[in-house]
Amino acid sequence: MSDTVRKPSQSAVALAYREGDPAPKVVAKGRGLVAEQIIRKARDAGVFVHESKELLSLLMQIDLDRQIPPALYRVVAELLAWLYHIESAQENGGPVPPAPDAARLIEPNAAGIDDH
Repeated sequence: MSDTVRKPSQSAVALAYREGDPAPKVVAKGRGLVAEQIIRKARDAGVFVHESKELLSLLMQIDLDRQIPPALYRVVAELLAWLYHIESAQENGGPVPPAPDAARLIEPNAAGIDDH
């Protein structure tokens, strides 16, 4: 018997949104070491990392280089607005706002995401 406790495999998804795109795209995703690399690169680049099991579960269902489905527009828009407020607070020396509750913002019909 082993005394080692295994940590559950970490997962991560990276989204990118460029002006002119209809919606953000999934540009990276993975589990374990790949997830750790995604998170490390994001933090090294100064990108804030938001943790939401519910949102992560839905985003992991979307194929790479695919846009997020309309059912996730609101929650992702709220996260983008939060990031904007963080950047503004940093520039102005103000307090960093708390992260939105992504689970509360996910539309009920988002559970069966069809990314096509």
